[in-house]
Parts: sequence; C-alpha cells; structure tokens
Amino acid sequence: MKVAIAGGTGFVGKHLTQLFLQRKDTVILISRKKRRSDHPLIRHMTWDELENNIKPLEGVDAIVNLAGETINQRWTEEAKKRILESRLDAVHRVQALIEQLEKKPVLVNASGMAIYGTSETESFTEESELRVEDFLSGVVDQWEMAAEHIPDTRVVLLRIGLVLGNDGGAFPKMSLPFKLGIGGRVGSGRQIMSWIHIEDLCRMIEFCIEHEEIEGPVNATAPIPVTNDQFGRSLAKALRRPYWLPVPAFVLKALFGEMSELLLKGQQVFPKVVTDLGFRYKYSVIDHALENLVRSGKKG
Repeated sequence: MKVAIAGGTGFVGKHLTQLFLQRKDTVILISRKKRRSDHPLIRHMTWDELENNIKPLEGVDAIVNLAGETINQRWTEEAKKRILESRLDAVHRVQALIEQLEKKPVLVNASGMAIYGTSETESFTEESELRVEDFLSGVVDQWEMAAEHIPDTRVVLLRIGLVLGNDGGAFPKMSLPFKLGIGGRVGSGRQIMSWIHIEDLCRMIEFCIEHEEIEGPVNATAPIPVTNDQFGRSLAKALRRPYWLPVPAFVLKALFGEMSELLLKGQQVFPKVVTDLGFRYKYSVIDHALENLVRSGKKG
C-alpha cells in the first residue's frame, strides 16, 4: 500500500510507521517541519508542500491522522485552546488534501473514548449514546464532527483508549512509582481502565484500512477492561514489586488539576466493531500486555 500519516513522528505514529515498513508499504509522513529520511520507503512532506503540490499523495490508499497537541499536560485555558484547535486544524488540512485527490483514500482519524462520558457501572460500545459532559468529551465531539463531514471518503473514527507502550503515552509515568517500590491504587481503585497495547492499536489501524466495510466509530481498546486496582496489581506482579501505597484523589488533583480526571474517572469500553469482524488481539489480557512491556523494556 501507499499510506500517509499525519502526526507520524509521535508515539503511535512511529510504531505504525514500523508496521507499514515491515509490510514493505510506502509511507509519507506529514508534519509541520521539514525532515529527512534515509529509508527508501519513507518520504517526509510538510503540510505546506502538499497543499502547493498534491502529486506526492496521488494514489495513496489511506491517510491516518494522528496529529494533535498532547493531552498529557496541565489543562490551562491556553493548553485547552491548543488541544482543540490543533485537532480541528489537522482535520481541515486533511480535508483540503483529500478534496484535491482524484482517487479518494480511506481516512482513519484518531479520536477518543471520552465521548462516552464516565461511569463505574455502565459499559459502552460504538452504538452507545454519546455524552458531551466535560472538556475532553467536548473536544472529541467537535473533532469527530469535523472528520465526519469530509465528503466522498470512507472515514473511520478511531476512539482510542489508554495506549500502553514503553516509549510514549502515559505508561512510563504510570509505571515509575511501581519501579520505585511505592506503587498502589489511584483514588478509589474502582475506576475502569479501557486500555490497548501499542502493537494491537497499530494492527487495528491496519485492519480498519483493509476492511472496507468498516466506517464510522471504532473503539480502539482491548476486549477486557480492568479496574485501576487490577491494573496496579498486574503491573506490580510483572515488575516483581510491592503493591501497597495508594495515591489519594486530592493529591492527583493538586498535581494535575483538571487533567487528573483521566486517572480518577473510568470508562468500560468494548471494541464491538472489530471483534465482530474477527480481529484477533495479541494482548487481550492485561497480565500478558504488561509482562510483554516489562520484558521488552528490560531489553531496551
């Protein structure tokens, strides 16, 4: 295939690029700044270059849009503005590129499971009612609406859960207290964590591109969510460290402000669309996922 990735130099984008290179696919990485690559199957392009010359994108089979300001920061008013505007700007730029292409590629657009709201008791699939009840769910709602309105294109809205990987995302920070021997539950420990291993996320993106019947929302989570307490106990076991020191909610709120909601509130999200179509996970159980990350982290 020929695939373009916006935001391809980030955590998920780097892993996804490696997956496509293993398949011998051609990859165009779209970013704001000019970069170089010595790999024969990778071409770096800036947004401005493509907007002035669409030819490098002709014949592209898929565009994966991962671009956007990280949410792993204190949510000041200025940060909130950047988080929202960066996502909307990327979608509008992708739309402008697609409109110039004769052959319309599938667009896999990153999204988030925040769109379902939070609950310790309810569960959510792609068919569940949406709840715009806080900052992050509002961002996802506007993000998805912008992508859905791109005409004449199959659009997949990838509602991504907590991505577990050693070289990015929240996992390195989450695992640090456990490595230091002071890990424990966060808040009540009852909040549900809908997670996915980075390898399975990349394979799911590949699956969505190749299955033309997939369109609209797709929950990018593992099939077995866990509570924060279960996650902590599994991580302590994988690291062979104690599990004993809880982190009270007020400490997280003091440290991270509004962003602490990501750790203190839960969502039990199930990936019905891909599992119904036969997608097979490498890491469907949290114990196996964490054991893999701990082993690979030691090798690295």
